[in-house]
Amino acid sequence: MIKYALKCNDGHGFESWFASAEAYDSLLAAGHVTCAVCGSDNISKALMAPQVKTARAGVAAPAPEDKAAALAKLRADVEANATYVGGNFAKEARAQFLGDLPDRPIFGEAKPEEAKSLIEDGVPVAPLPFIPTRKAN
Repeated sequence: MIKYALKCNDGHGFESWFASAEAYDSLLAAGHVTCAVCGSDNISKALMAPQVKTARAGVAAPAPEDKAAALAKLRADVEANATYVGGNFAKEARAQFLGDLPDRPIFGEAKPEEAKSLIEDGVPVAPLPFIPTRKAN
């Protein structure tokens, strides 16, 4: 796993985890890396300093297995406690925000322009650092 500091063409900064540098490159080329703030897919790496802990500090950096386990736990928690709504995410999130549907935890996919519109309208949404494993409601 590798964490990159990223920025969009509007100057929004955010961080995201990737399985490898190659995974980042392929996801970026496919347009799957989008700004967590505005949804733009015009993304570049930002300047960042690596987080390195020395043995003298008494705290070792988490092992990649620990990070993978944390990500797997997050995925399991989301999938156990929220409803997958697939490509209807933007519609469902907006309807809940407006009070047209009852509040419930949901997750799914949204196009960058849909995510940007939700954010601009004040709908509380956040990207997940994984792709859902199930594709059914």
